[in-house]
Amino acid sequence: MFRHTKRLQFEAKPERPDPVYARKLQELIGGAFGEMSVTMQYLFQGWNCRVEGKYKDLLMDTATEEIGHVEMLATMVARLLEGAPATMTAEAVKDPVMAAVLGGMDPMQAIVAGGGALPANCQGVPWNGGYIVASGNLLADFRANAAAEAQGRLQTARLYNMTDDPGVKAMLQFNLARDTVHQKQWLKAIEELEADGLETPIVPNAFFDEEDQVHNRTIWGLSDGTDGPRGGWTEGDDPLEYLTDPEPLGGPGTAPAPDPELFSTYSTVQDVKGTVKVKAQAVKKNATARATKKSAAKTSAAKKSTAKKTARKR
Repeated sequence: MFRHTKRLQFEAKPERPDPVYARKLQELIGGAFGEMSVTMQYLFQGWNCRVEGKYKDLLMDTATEEIGHVEMLATMVARLLEGAPATMTAEAVKDPVMAAVLGGMDPMQAIVAGGGALPANCQGVPWNGGYIVASGNLLADFRANAAAEAQGRLQTARLYNMTDDPGVKAMLQFNLARDTVHQKQWLKAIEELEADGLETPIVPNAFFDEEDQVHNRTIWGLSDGTDGPRGGWTEGDDPLEYLTDPEPLGGPGTAPAPDPELFSTYSTVQDVKGTVKVKAQAVKKNATARATKKSAAKTSAAKKSTAKKTARKR
């Protein structure tokens, strides 16, 4: 159950309208790493969590807070769009290209949302559930959460430098702080999962005997140079082996013969360059034979016709 408090978690008041920036801010709402994504990611992880107690509470607490972040950003976007598109900002009008496209604002914000925010990114691409990770494995999910918060904070920091509006900056400073603590909490939760014995560093904590024992400790060095092996991953208590010139282990990746009714180009024989040879030669030979036969038939028919005409004249 959710309960709506009619106050924002933090103030969202710009000093002045700015439809150009309102469009940019949409990325923090409906982008791949926006607040809608982390909201739904944490909600579904929480709903699917089979461990009652601190981990589920952490997921649901953070998910509920993220709903508030969507609300803050949507409010900020609506206030940045005040007066648009009927009145464009002075900064937008100075740029003829921006002025030509409603001062750089997203027309959908006016046409579809009536001057408000959309569940979409800064290009108007709708948010979709494919952005979220909710696997049921808490270690895998918490790692995804830490990465999502890192990407979200990165984008917030970039947007922070794209405005000089004190009100917008104040809200983004709050968002940056919350992204910081959320990264920290997921990293700490990862450590605690392992300390509690619920998970080990490798996900899933299974199939260690079944997996290929020759290839579970090697890094394939497929870049020029020798810098790769210098990393710490080849040292310490559990070093990995760096293969500097690995050879392919399998044969050619040849696809099976296609269904004839699909009309895919197909040949069982190819030369080293991948150019069809034998079949092409056979086709050419058959075509030549057919052409020769057809030409001979025409010549024979012509001779017979000439002979008949000569006989009639006589």
